[in-house]
Amino acid sequence: SKLAALFEHPLYNIPVPEVTEKDKLFIVNPMEKFSLHSSGSDEWVSNSKAETLLPTGKTAYDTYPTWLKFHVGINRYELYPRRDPLLPTLLQDLATQRIISSVQKSGGTQLKLIMTFPNYGQALFKPMKQTRDQETPIDFFYFSDFERHNAEIAAFHLDRILDFRRIPPVSGRLVNITKEIRDITTDKKLAKTFFISPAGNVCFYGECSYYCSTEHALCGKPDQLEGSMAALLPDKTLAKRRSWRSPWRRSYHKSKKAEWELNPNYCAQVRQTPPYDRGHRLLDLIDMTVLDFLMGNMDRHHYETFEKFGNDTFLLHLDNGRGFGTHSRDELSILAPLQQCCSIKKSTYLRLQLLATQPYRLSDLLREALAADPLAPVLAEPHLRALDRRLGKVLAAVGHCLAR
Repeated sequence: SKLAALFEHPLYNIPVPEVTEKDKLFIVNPMEKFSLHSSGSDEWVSNSKAETLLPTGKTAYDTYPTWLKFHVGINRYELYPRRDPLLPTLLQDLATQRIISSVQKSGGTQLKLIMTFPNYGQALFKPMKQTRDQETPIDFFYFSDFERHNAEIAAFHLDRILDFRRIPPVSGRLVNITKEIRDITTDKKLAKTFFISPAGNVCFYGECSYYCSTEHALCGKPDQLEGSMAALLPDKTLAKRRSWRSPWRRSYHKSKKAEWELNPNYCAQVRQTPPYDRGHRLLDLIDMTVLDFLMGNMDRHHYETFEKFGNDTFLLHLDNGRGFGTHSRDELSILAPLQQCCSIKKSTYLRLQLLATQPYRLSDLLREALAADPLAPVLAEPHLRALDRRLGKVLAAVGHCLAR
C-alpha cells in the first residue's frame, strides 16, 4: 500500500502542538455518559448521575456513536487526527447506516438533502448529476456548473493525502429514492416534486435557485441513485462558525473582473489587512489554493473557521462539488494567491515535492484511497492523470518564486 507507506513518512509524522483544554472544540468529561433527551428530541445531553463504569466494564465514552466521537475530537489544529481509528467506522456508517429521515437542506444553489440515522448522526447528501466521464462544457461559467457528488468524495481523500485534514469525512452511497427519500420525508415541498419518468424511473427535483425543475430532475434506475454522504459538523448552535469572504473571490459576473485579476501587486494590500497581517492565515489560504488548483475548483468564494479558536486555527474546506469538472484544461488563475504572494508553508512544499516522486505519486495514492469507496471507481482516469500534471505546475510556480 502506497498510502500506508506515505502516512509512515517523516513528513506525515510532524507532531501537532500539545492540545490543551482551551484548544478543544468541546470540553467533555469522557467518564460522563451521554444520553438522548427524554423529550424524544435528537439532542444529546450529559447525564451526570450516570454510572461512569458501565456493566460491560467500558467507560461511557466508548458508548458514544462514532459521529459524536468525531465532533468531540475536533481541536484548534485539526478536524481529525492523522491516524484516526474512528475514520473507517465513520465512513462505514455514512455508507451503510439506515436512513430514517430525509429533508432538503435550505440555502445553496443546488439540491442537497440532510439524512438522519438511527443513532442521530446526520449526513449531507449530494446526488449524482452527471456521469464520471462528462467534462464541464468549455463555454460554461464556473458559477453555472453542476455540483458533482464524486468531486466531494475525491476532495475529502485528496485533502487527507495532502495532510490538511480540513474536509469532513465523505463516503459514496447508493440510495433508494423510493424507500430512503420519498417514503420517509417530512419535507412537504420536497414531497411534491416526485414523479415517474416516461422511462419508468423514480425522479424528484426539490426546490432551489438553480437546477430544480423537471428538466433537471434527479432520476434513479429505476430508483437507485448515487450520491455523496458527508459527515455533518457540529450544529452551529453548539459550535459557532465564522464565514470569511476569500480575498481572491471571483466576480461572479459574466464580464466584470475582480481586483486581484487586474492588480499584480494585490497581495501587498491583502498582507496589510486583518486577519492576513499576522499568524498563518494567509499560508492556510494558500494551502486551500493548492487543493483547489489540483482539483480544478474555481468556486471558492468563502471559507469558514470555528469561532471559538479566533484567528489562530485551520480553515474548513467545505463545499467541493465543483471540483474535478475538467481534466483536459488547467485553470492557472486558481493559483493567483500563490503566484502573487510567493509564499507557501515549508511543510506543504516538502509534501508536494514528495507527492511528485515515483514511490508516492499523487495519482496512485488517490486511486488507492478511492478504490475502497462504495462507488468506486470514483474518478475517471484522465482526472487522476491531471493531478500529476497540475502538481508539476504548482511546484513550477514555487520554483519561479524561489528564482525571483
